[in-house]
Amino acid sequence: MVTHIRSYALQGLDALPIDVQLQISQGMPAFTIVGLPDKAVGESRERVRAALQSLGLSLPPKRITINLSPANIQKEGSPFDLPIAVGMLVALGAIPVEETAELAVMGELTLDGKILPVPGVLPAAMAAMNEGLGLVCPAANGSEARWAGEMRIIAASDLTALINHFKGTQSIAQPALPRQAPPNVARDMKHVRGQEAARRALEIAASGRHNLLMSGPPGVGKSMLASCMPGIMPPMDSRDILELSMIASIAGLLVNGELSEQRPYRSPHHSSSMAAIIGGGRKALPGEISLAHGGVLFLDELPEFAPQVLESLRQPLENKNVSIARVQAHVSYPANFQLIAAMNPCKCGYLGVAGKACSVAPRCGEQYTAKLSGPLLDRIDVHVEMAAQDTLDMLKTPEGESSATIAARVARTWEIQRMRYKDMPNIRSNADLNDDALKQHAKPSDAAEALLQQSIARLKLSMRAYTRMLRVARTIADMEASQTIEAHHMAEALGYRRM
Repeated sequence: MVTHIRSYALQGLDALPIDVQLQISQGMPAFTIVGLPDKAVGESRERVRAALQSLGLSLPPKRITINLSPANIQKEGSPFDLPIAVGMLVALGAIPVEETAELAVMGELTLDGKILPVPGVLPAAMAAMNEGLGLVCPAANGSEARWAGEMRIIAASDLTALINHFKGTQSIAQPALPRQAPPNVARDMKHVRGQEAARRALEIAASGRHNLLMSGPPGVGKSMLASCMPGIMPPMDSRDILELSMIASIAGLLVNGELSEQRPYRSPHHSSSMAAIIGGGRKALPGEISLAHGGVLFLDELPEFAPQVLESLRQPLENKNVSIARVQAHVSYPANFQLIAAMNPCKCGYLGVAGKACSVAPRCGEQYTAKLSGPLLDRIDVHVEMAAQDTLDMLKTPEGESSATIAARVARTWEIQRMRYKDMPNIRSNADLNDDALKQHAKPSDAAEALLQQSIARLKLSMRAYTRMLRVARTIADMEASQTIEAHHMAEALGYRRM
């Protein structure tokens, strides 16, 4: 007789159904796991054996075979401990077979039978719900699984409680839906004194979800402005929250099952590896660009990042997702992030600042900015240079508009875009406009078109630069609630292009 338990293997955001088959047959005593398991799955037999022994159950002196089907999918990690143990308990008669017929199972076991949390419970719960199944998971993952919807969830803390629940001597309550996580307190724009051009560029970037690069000497407020970005952006919608939560679940970062409406803000150090930024590693986990999905990825000291890391951003910036190729699988993660970058004008940082520039200026600036390739810079819509300001003058400058005031304007601009693109599911902001949508919704006036044509001829702009200028001009027009892109909108958009 073969016992069947449903579980899941994660491949990107997809939870692939796995049939955990268990057979106890006559033969020399053995405990074998087949079906392309990795080392962690292979070690499950020892954890399962010890966990059952802690309950007073010994494995029969027979040949025990576990098959993880389909066998052509790599099985990784410890989530298969619990389905193997449940299958064993069914085979030994400790759990009625009919109790597990409509349940999927995943979880890690300790040697004394406790059930530990595992990553990826949320996508597994959603897959189980789509199949009309309930889910058995660790107690620590119960609240996370509740976000999948109305389904049967058995969140057990140990094997003893799980067995008693199935036998009817103990009841495991349905886990409560957790509260949404409180938003992180972002910096307020009112504390940024002066730098009106940079403040304007940041608002434009937030209003249309455009990529932004700020350049200027140290201490002018680049990092501070970037940290204000989440505070002026509208909360995430349910689609973004769900996708980001699934990514966080796979990465093991979904704390207590709490979801947040606030857009993520990720700021990795410039020494980060490509796997940390793009995603990868032995299990192809999501990287910073996916953890910033729906929010902001801030790269400070942009030229200090490794060249291969910077060049690897080009494809995700265009396609809004990242594909990680491995020998055994190709994994894709969403990566619809907004790039905010900052850099000094040169290695010492004071190029153009009287009395502070180094002895090799301006050659040092040319060498420093040469670390950034033209194709990467071409994908950044808004470039702004921030000048050094006298500290005493800045202290006398009154506070600017607050983040709440700016956020209200940004929200109005987002609402204009939402209504305009409501019939276009793949376009959610002006930064997403494709060629057909540009022709339909970003047609400039005659004067604006003439200015654009002159700029293309004089500056030798690429088609990508042409497209991105139209997107920025469309956002600037939306900020003024203008249906048409006028010449002054186009002129401002042109001023943000890096020549």
